[in-house]
Formats: sequence, C-alpha cells, structure tokens
Amino acid sequence: MTTPPRFTLTVPVPVEDIDRHGHLNNVAYVRLVQDVAAAHWHTVSTPELRREVAWFVRRHEIDYHKPIRDGDALELITWVGEPTAATWERFVEIRTSDGTLMASARTVWVLVDATTARPKRIDAALKGMFTSDAGA
Repeated sequence: MTTPPRFTLTVPVPVEDIDRHGHLNNVAYVRLVQDVAAAHWHTVSTPELRREVAWFVRRHEIDYHKPIRDGDALELITWVGEPTAATWERFVEIRTSDGTLMASARTVWVLVDATTARPKRIDAALKGMFTSDAGA
C-alpha cells in the first residue's frame, strides 16, 4: 500500500483539560484523537455518506512521549493504515507547533450502518476517499 495522505488540524490546548500537575489530562488525548479523525472524515466524505454510515472505536492505543502543557499550540496529524472488511486503523501524531512529538496513537475504527449500528463492509469507493490526495 502506498502512503496515504496526511490530514492536519491545528488546535489550542484545551485549557479546561490542564490537570493539577500542569499538563493535559489523559482523557483529553482521546478527545483530540477523535476530533482529528472526525475532522478528516468530514473533509473526505459527503453529508449523504455521513447520514448512511458512522464509525465506532474498537481500540485506542496511545503512547505519551512528552507532557502537553497550557499554552502549547498543537498540530494533530492523522492518516489511515490498512483496512479490513469492516475496520480501519488510523494513526495520529500530536505535535507542538515546533514539530516536537508529544503523543502518538493508533485507533481501530469499525464502519457501521448509521441506522442499525451493524458493521458494514468498507468498499473500494470509501477506500479511495482516504487514499487519494483529494481528501488531504
């Protein structure tokens, strides 16, 4: 598989998520991973497709490299990995504006029918949305 295009979202550190130790609470990392995935999905998909299908998380893995502190501007960088019949792995890097890697994540997402919430097969058209430069 060729390297899929990266999608980047720049966000401020959520001040309300700075814990008593002065760094970003671990739960906020999951939200950031989810937020960049959703932003990427909204960029490559259509409103019609978003009414037909949704994504559920099967697994999150996060490696914390350095603590994120208040005042940091973050670059959330995501790309997809290998799909299976109904799942797709997605990778996220959380970096500061100077490029320092703060955290990295791998999430396995399940494509589901938006009405029934039952898994749905990932077809060639959907694969093309994430692997072409059109969505980046």
